[in-house]
Amino acid sequence: MNRPALGTAATAVKSVPSRTDERSLARLKNEHGRALFGFLLGLTYGDRHRAEDLMQETLVRAWQHPEALTTDHESMRPWLFTVARRLAIDARRARQVRPKEVSDMALENASMPVDPTERTVAGLDVRKALTELSPEHRAVLVHVYFQGLSVSEASEVLGIPAGTVKSRTYYALRSLRKALREYSELS
Repeated sequence: MNRPALGTAATAVKSVPSRTDERSLARLKNEHGRALFGFLLGLTYGDRHRAEDLMQETLVRAWQHPEALTTDHESMRPWLFTVARRLAIDARRARQVRPKEVSDMALENASMPVDPTERTVAGLDVRKALTELSPEHRAVLVHVYFQGLSVSEASEVLGIPAGTVKSRTYYALRSLRKALREYSELS
């Protein structure tokens, strides 16, 4: 029976640790960190937060793959830059797939939705206040504000001088404001 000698096949396979040790990782970051960050900053169009995230992810990959550090290459920089570039591409593709993120500033600047109930109540109050006006004042407000006529057009329709339209509009609005203030005080 032929048995292989101890140490021949067993020594041919190198034992590679499952993770990169801390000192090697720290040395890698010290040697290539600034250049890697600058490279990532360019890939992220100056977004420092994304560049930092991608740099950390690149170093995590170096930590997870200690065999990459044990090659006979003079520098690890090409490997790091390749990993970083691929991570940046993957991150960009992932951002394009999901909906655009909204910042807090956009939410703060957004207008509040109009409550139709309040608008309806205000409309009812205005209608009620209009009924308390004299027919002349009500007619002027209806033509000028609700139908959008100019002062001269309203004066033609109503058959009164433009100055009268102006003064009736002024006094009608004063009466309307007073009536609406009273309604708001009652509620």
